[in-house]
Formats: sequence, C-alpha cells, structure tokens
Amino acid sequence: MGEAATTGTVHSADGTSIAYERSGTGPPVILVDAAGGFRGMGPMRSLAAHLAEEFTVLTYDRRGRGQSTDTLPYAPQREVEDLRALIADAAGDSASLYGFSSGAVLALLAAAGGLPVTRLAVLEPPFEQDEQPPDEPDLAADITRLVAAGRRGDAVLHFQRSIGVPAEVIAGMRDGPGWSATEAVAHTLVYDLTLLTALPAEALTTLTIPTLVLDSEQSDARLRGWAQGVAETLPAGRHRTLPGEWHGVSDEVLAPVLADHFAGRAD
Repeated sequence: MGEAATTGTVHSADGTSIAYERSGTGPPVILVDAAGGFRGMGPMRSLAAHLAEEFTVLTYDRRGRGQSTDTLPYAPQREVEDLRALIADAAGDSASLYGFSSGAVLALLAAAGGLPVTRLAVLEPPFEQDEQPPDEPDLAADITRLVAAGRRGDAVLHFQRSIGVPAEVIAGMRDGPGWSATEAVAHTLVYDLTLLTALPAEALTTLTIPTLVLDSEQSDARLRGWAQGVAETLPAGRHRTLPGEWHGVSDEVLAPVLADHFAGRAD
C-alpha cells in the first residue's frame, strides 16, 4: 500500500535521537504508540500501511524504545519536544496526530502545548479528569524497583495487572513471540505513568482542534467513560464507539474512520 517506507532520525531539543519511519503520500499524520509500543512491537506499523494510501504516515519509536535513544531525567515535556522535532524535520510545517492509550494522552498534551497539530484522533486515553488514580505513584516506584533488580518481566506483568489488563490478554502476551521486546522497554512504563498526570483537565477546554475520541465496544466501562468524558470536555470533540476487542480496534475498522476524520470528510 502506498510508497515504500523510508527511515530516518530527528534530534529532539535535549539531543535525544528519535527514529522514525515514513510511508505514503499526502497530508502528514503521526502515530503515537501506547505503553510498551514502538515500531517493532505494537499496532502502529500495520495501521500506517492502511493509512498510507491517502496520507504521509510517520511511525516512530518513543524515547527509550526501539532505535531511539534516551536522555535522563525523564519529563513529559521532553516527549512533546520529540513530536515537535518530528513535525518540523520529518513531516513539514504541521501534522495530524493519532494516539492510542497513553500515547493518546501524549497527543493531547502536545496539541494543548501549542504544537502545529491540524487534526487529532485518540483511542481510549486513560485520562481521569476528576482526580488521578491514587495508586499510580506507588506503581511507578514498584516498576522502577523491579527494573533495577533486573526483573523486567515481573515489572511488565505488575504494570499490566495494576492497570486492569484482563488475565487472558496478559497470558497471550506473555506466551507470545514479542515478550522479550516488551521486557526490553519495561523501564519506559514509568514514563507512561508520569504522562497520565501531566495534562491538566482545564487544558482540554481550550483545545479547539477538531478531535475524534474513540473507544471499543468491548472495552470496560472505565475506559469508555474516560473517552466519553474527554470528548465532552473538548470544544471540538466528537465521540464514537467502534466494534472491537478490549482496549483495541482492528486496522480494518479503525483506518477508514481515521482517514475520514483526517481528511475532513466526517465533519
């Protein structure tokens, strides 16, 4: 689908090297991964292949993952700067963003921070507007401790169980071929937990970019409630529930919906 993918790197404001892949032609769209996801692991590369028929699609490794480097100490604003560098040096003057799960929160944070984002789509952002979940600081400390002890697999499992991933989903991931790659980025799970507390709820009320907020009909009430709450708070937000599984929607269902939104056909 579309033109053959090309790869490259951009340098963020703090010198971190961010690796990306670009495919297709048309208006630029950047895909932002969830916790543990990067170009070699997760749904974005496959989704990009569907969208590349109509758009120039960039997938990238968030800092600390895949072929991107990392610079400590971590701060959510550094990830916003990573997206700023991608837009300026790889996409052009502006881009649309699609973010999934914690990547959705990052996309919202970037757009609210003034990056030149033309359109925004997010799938199930874990964003609690009333109050942040009280166990997240302890969870981040637990993840840090387990990684420091060399127990990366245990860190991933503890993260997944703590955020409510169903047991059968965890079992499938644990027994799958990509488990070692998931363990390799276990330290970045703390980054995602930090992101969840970085976006002030009031920032959503001033974000006027056309934004599509999606959820899956098979997700639990908490995930779907978060999505609906974000959509209702955004001045230009629109909510839609799609056929799918727990915390996920297939490319065949998701890609046409995103394409219509990014092209302005669904307005």
